[in-house]
Amino acid sequence: MRIRSLSRFVLSVSALGILLLAGAAASPPAAAQGLPDLTVDTDMLQRQWVVRDEKLDASFCSVIEGGVEPGLRRLVRFTVMTPNIGDADINIGDPREHFAANDGLFEFATCHAHFHFRNYAIYELIDPRNGKVWRAAKRGFCMLDTDPIPSSEGDEPPRQPTYRACGTITTAGNQGISHGWIDTYRFFLGGQYFVLDGGDGQAPVPPGDYIIRITANPPYKPKGNQEPCRFLDPATGLCHALEESDYTNNVGQVLITIPDRPGQTGVGPLAGTEPLKDEPAEH
Repeated sequence: MRIRSLSRFVLSVSALGILLLAGAAASPPAAAQGLPDLTVDTDMLQRQWVVRDEKLDASFCSVIEGGVEPGLRRLVRFTVMTPNIGDADINIGDPREHFAANDGLFEFATCHAHFHFRNYAIYELIDPRNGKVWRAAKRGFCMLDTDPIPSSEGDEPPRQPTYRACGTITTAGNQGISHGWIDTYRFFLGGQYFVLDGGDGQAPVPPGDYIIRITANPPYKPKGNQEPCRFLDPATGLCHALEESDYTNNVGQVLITIPDRPGQTGVGPLAGTEPLKDEPAEH
């Protein structure tokens, strides 16, 4: 009932039409030009992770939304960067308009009091010995131009950022990722972790070697009006929330080692970094 009321509210205050992503409802061939192309920065994922014991407050939205038991938890935190290496922007615009149009792109998060983008990324912790998968605590994403792709890695000099506002119920957002820019989720942000000790209802993760796998713009099967098929990939028969020139480069993964006793100082490339007392949101 609350979501329906919110939808009516947004419809009454929104004077603009629906912002659509580039293209029609079906994806063109993978070699198409003039489209975004999301990837995952595996090098950054390899360089920014830490396993440590960390206190999670009951007021943290990642605790509330992720079903995590507050208190001292064993976590692996990590940074995710998703560069747009294509030759067109991902232009989403104001989430309120998409929510009012019920086009399946956003859902309302009561804890954060703003909108979360559906089907933007999947975080998985995988046991390579048996394929068992653990889910991360993160539930929401907000696409912004956070970091320019270095000139040495791109085809053009960095431009000024365009998409800089997540938006709320009462303030307009402008979400997207410019081509030549990166959307970054730093390790200290809310939900950028896997719970390793069973404190989120999943089985505890024993010490050993594991794979962190990130899938940007993941494939999915449509679920009626709530999650319609926005862009179909003919190669797989699955849908994607965002249209891209290449869906085959959307996965990045690294191998990490989870120790038996990391302590609060932690183990990994980011060992020794101090946990934040408050939990930042998506960015």
